Amino acid sequence: MKKITECYLVIIYLIAGTILSGCKKENVPTVRTTPVSDITGVNATSGGTITDEGSSSIIIRGVCWSTDVNPTIADNKTIDGRGKGSFSSNITGLNVDVVYYIRAYAANSVGTGYGRVVSFISYGQSPTATTSSVTNIEATTATLIGNVVANNLSTVVTLEYGTTTSYGTTVTAAQSPLTGVTTSSVNADIAGLTEATIYHFRVKAVNSLGTTYGSDLTFTTLLADVEGNTYNTINIGTQVWMQENLRTTRYRNGDLIGTTSPATLDITNLIIPEYQWECTNVTYGRFYTYYAITDSRNVCPAGWHVPTDNDWTTLTYFLTNNGYGFEGSGNDIAKSLAATSGFIADTTAGNVGNDQASNNSSGFTGLPSGGRFSSGVVNFVNLHGIWWSSTEGSPTFAYFRCIGYIPAQVYRGIFSESYGLPVRCLRD
Repeated sequence: MKKITECYLVIIYLIAGTILSGCKKENVPTVRTTPVSDITGVNATSGGTITDEGSSSIIIRGVCWSTDVNPTIADNKTIDGRGKGSFSSNITGLNVDVVYYIRAYAANSVGTGYGRVVSFISYGQSPTATTSSVTNIEATTATLIGNVVANNLSTVVTLEYGTTTSYGTTVTAAQSPLTGVTTSSVNADIAGLTEATIYHFRVKAVNSLGTTYGSDLTFTTLLADVEGNTYNTINIGTQVWMQENLRTTRYRNGDLIGTTSPATLDITNLIIPEYQWECTNVTYGRFYTYYAITDSRNVCPAGWHVPTDNDWTTLTYFLTNNGYGFEGSGNDIAKSLAATSGFIADTTAGNVGNDQASNNSSGFTGLPSGGRFSSGVVNFVNLHGIWWSSTEGSPTFAYFRCIGYIPAQVYRGIFSESYGLPVRCLRD
């Protein structure tokens, strides 16, 4: 009887074990979705963490996404290895400015488990562009600069330039193409420009959502003489003037202009003294005799000339008739021509030495260089700015223009042609 009972017990245990084994639940993996980051117009980053493999090992994992609120692996997905733990997913091929739904997934032999659904916008927009500045300006070259925000889309950046707002020439920025959402400084070196010429330029940025132009800015190339000295220039009325005093020691064809030894040599009794000397203040350029500035070999660069007396009159008439006089009217225009520093201080309002910071409204930047007498004495430095004209007043005297002598006005007079005065060249 005891043996029969034991057999029954064994049978009961076996049946119970079989029943319990058949009731064990088979589980899919448990996974968490990583927040979406690095969102651009076409890409993003996410991923997940597998917290429980379920009933068997992970055979595939990644993220899936769709424009529907419950994406599955039947939609777009990444495959990011196998096994438990954390993983990162690169999401690509998005459309711009669309709401997407994404969640992590992991699959084992039982099935696929999903993490929480996360939404994001694949934002992107047309670029922003700002024309910034220009540097390294020379006679024929310059560097154009702008600022661009790509707004998450690959953006091609160029700079346009030319002598009008039609531009006509385009150069690709060194940093093109751009991506991302931060402001990027862009630049392009340009060459083959014309000397002493006003150029317009702007930045242009293009991505898949549009084209943006920066505002129009201008710059003026420098003027170069035969020695390679360069000069700023300024448009005043219908004229274009050098904004600095001439510094060349050679004629346009390369021949040397003579000088004296010593520099203080008296040339009063010389008949045709063609000489030049460095100004006392070297930033003020050089002194030239009238004989030197009227030599047929020319002291000014090609396309430029020493102004005539009439050229000077054109300048002073323009300033007088266009409100450049002190306090906006009259012929007391000297301050409008004078540089903003260098003159001996003056207490009289309207004079070039008074409130010098308010000088130079015309942009002429007249320097108080003084002049050299035929005797070799340099005088009037920091008192007067004086410049030759190419017009004679008599066989041995020529006209000049001066600021500072009559403190609020421009003075017209004649000097001995053996005097040394600065020169401002005028475009032909």
